[in-house]
This record gives sequence, C-alpha cells and structure tokens, in this order.
Amino acid sequence: MTTNISVTSPLTAAQEYVESIYNQVVARDPHESEFHQAVREFVDSLVPVLAQHPKYREHGILERLVEPERMVTFRVPWVDDQGKTQVNRGFRVQFNSALGPYKGGIRFHPSVYAGIVKFLGFEQIFKNSLTGQPIGGGKGGSDFDPKGKSDQEVMRFTQSFMTELYRHIGPDSDVPAGDIGVGAREIGYMFGQYKRIRGGHEAGVLTGKGVIYGGSLARTEATGYGCVYFVQEMLAAKGLSFQDSRVVVSGSGNVSIYAIEKAQQLGAHVIACSDSNGYLYDPEGINLETVKLLKERDRLRISEYVKIHPHAVYTEGCTGIWSLPCDIALPCATQNELDADAAKTLISNGVKAIGEGANMPSTLEAIELFISKGVLFGPAKAANAGGVAVSALEMSQNSMRMSWTFEEVDAKLHQIMKNIYNSAVDAAEEYGVAGNLVAGANIAGFIKVADAMIAQGIV
Repeated sequence: MTTNISVTSPLTAAQEYVESIYNQVVARDPHESEFHQAVREFVDSLVPVLAQHPKYREHGILERLVEPERMVTFRVPWVDDQGKTQVNRGFRVQFNSALGPYKGGIRFHPSVYAGIVKFLGFEQIFKNSLTGQPIGGGKGGSDFDPKGKSDQEVMRFTQSFMTELYRHIGPDSDVPAGDIGVGAREIGYMFGQYKRIRGGHEAGVLTGKGVIYGGSLARTEATGYGCVYFVQEMLAAKGLSFQDSRVVVSGSGNVSIYAIEKAQQLGAHVIACSDSNGYLYDPEGINLETVKLLKERDRLRISEYVKIHPHAVYTEGCTGIWSLPCDIALPCATQNELDADAAKTLISNGVKAIGEGANMPSTLEAIELFISKGVLFGPAKAANAGGVAVSALEMSQNSMRMSWTFEEVDAKLHQIMKNIYNSAVDAAEEYGVAGNLVAGANIAGFIKVADAMIAQGIV
C-alpha cells in the first residue's frame, strides 16, 4: 500500500506565512489602508529570504515587526489669532529600536492619522537600516495644517505639541525631525519649547535644526540630493546619465527643490514641478531661484511662477504632471501620487527611470508596471534615505560637539547613497530577483534589523 505524503516546499510555506502576516495586519486594523499597502509591498519581497532562512519565522520576526513597540496619541490644544481654542490630535509611533534610537520625522498635514503615521514609521525602520547608521525607526505628526496659519499660530501649536511629545523623546531614545509641513520654522519652535521644559541644551534631541544652534550643513538639501545620487547610480549602471535628460519632479517643497537643484547641476533639463493645487510646465527649464523665492521665502502657490515667467504654463490639478514626456521622473510630493494610469502614460512616453523622493509615492500597481516594462525604479526606502542619513550625521556632530563642512557632509551623503544602491543590487542578486531594487532594498534593510532582533531576544 502506497501512502501519498504531501510535503510543502519551503517557498510555498514562506508564501503562506507572508500571507498570514498580511491578513493579520488587515484584521487587526482594517481601516489603515496606507499601512496595509506598506506591509504588503514589503513582506511579499521577503519570500525567498524566509524560504532560505527559517530562523526568521521561528523567532517571530515578522509578527513583531508589523506591531510598533509603542504608539502615543495625544490631544494638542492651542489658541488661534482670533482667541478661539483649537484642538488637534498628535501622534508618535516608536516602531523598532533594534539598531538604535527611534528616528523619523514629524508630519503636519490634515490627512495625518494613525494609519499614515504607522506606514511612515514602518518604512522608516528599513530605510534607516539601509543607511548603515545606528538608528531605529519611528514617525510622528498631527492633523494640524500649517498652511494659511500665522507664525504666532504655528508657534503656539508646536509649543503645545512639544509639551506632550517631550515626555517620549530624547537624544538616546527617540530623535524626531521634519517632514511635510514641518520645516526649519517648526523645528525651531519645537526645539525651543523642549529646551525650556528640560532646562538644558540637548542638541541631539531633534534633527533638521538651524545650523546656528546645532544643525548640520547639507541637511536641508539631503533628501533631494540623495534621491538624485541614487538615480545617478541606477543610470550609470546602464550607461545613462542626467546630462541633457528631460526630468519631471513633482512637488515644490524641500525634497523637490533640492532634487531639482542637483539634477540641474548634473546637466538635466528639469521641465516641471507642482504643488497640491496644480503643476507647472516650463519648456525652457524650471527657474529654481523663482521656485525658492515663492516656496521657501514667501510661502506662495506655484501658480505665481507664471506671473514672473509668462512663457510657462500652469495647470490646475496635480496628476497631469505625469502626462509630460520625460526621461526621468522623480515623484517627490506625497504618498500614492503616481498610480497605474500615470505609470502607463510615463511608460508610453518613453520614461527611462523613476526615483521616489517622497515616501511611497507610487501605488503597488504602478511599481509592478515599471518593473515589468524594464523601467529603472528607485524605491523610496532607498532613494529617499538621504534625509535621514544626514540626520544621523547631524546626531553624530551633536554628540562630538563639532561641525563638518558642507562638502564633508555632502561627500558622506553621496557615499551612503552609493552604498545603499550597491546593497540593494547585491541583495536582489543573492535572492534571485536581480535588477529588482524594490525587493533588494527591502531584503537588505530587513536582514540587518532581523538579525539584531534575534540577538536581543524576545523584547
């Protein structure tokens, strides 16, 4: 008598395990769609690693990774210029500290809720791992909207925000920074309030500070420059470059401005940028000084650009920016700004490379299209890591009570981005997905964190 014994292959077992983890995440928090998306994209990449190394399943690494170590939600009351009391909600997610203190920005935007903060914090774990710096992953924010608010209103809000947040952060425990809606002004107000409450000048508690009170040169430029440095490596591997390439950059905030600046320095012809109201097309090339004037100094809408450069064209609505034919697209605005339809348009117009300067700006469907059509794709975890890399360098300078020159920091950033690219390439090749930098970045970031978690026990 013959007995048929069904043996599940390691690959099938790993796929089933990954699916069970994802289903668990959705069941636990069914309304957090952004977090679901981040987890789905990440865990699917890990199947070959889990099949080859069962120790990660045996130690419950994924079960622990998808659940934050700590999440704080708090009320933020403040008074507007009319004397009326306003109340917003604040968040800080401390996701994983296996590699070092929690590190990640603070976002002020009406869309912020637990699911957004968790997706950002989850991505931050592996992005920070890729930098090679000793930092864990965290994120924070509020549904407060700084747009249209006076400096005094922003100050009152950020001081109230920090009056609760200070209990949960510190130079060796959790080090926040900026993000959407949180720039030099907001960081300055928060640092001042923290200093007043704590009674000391703990420079390392926040990064993105002004250079005159403990910030790092090149921190402002870091995320945009880093994105371009990463794409530069992708292009060079295929014998391509930014020189004379037509480039479209979404957004006109910090990341976008300095991605445009570095791309132009490398000889690119940047033809478009945008803000939350619409996009700008300048066939003669974006005048960066005008964009800086409008956005960094005067805090105006990008539509004002055409008053200074009447040959340019402004169009209401953001999504149309991807209809402009280009060689390189750098989505640097916000999550899920580039969907499948936009991806199809870019591909049909001959795009060669995508570099994600924002956090998760491409939908899963868009990413699959780019990869299937052979478009070079730099995922946010890797291409967007320049900002936090220089934040870690700022922490180092604060600890040493010294400052490096702009050139020194920029050189370190450039090398870090090269290292991230090479790590992603090597991991993709090792686990049978050569050329897939999404999988490569996920795998390289994961292994370092997972091994540290195993070494530190079940905590």
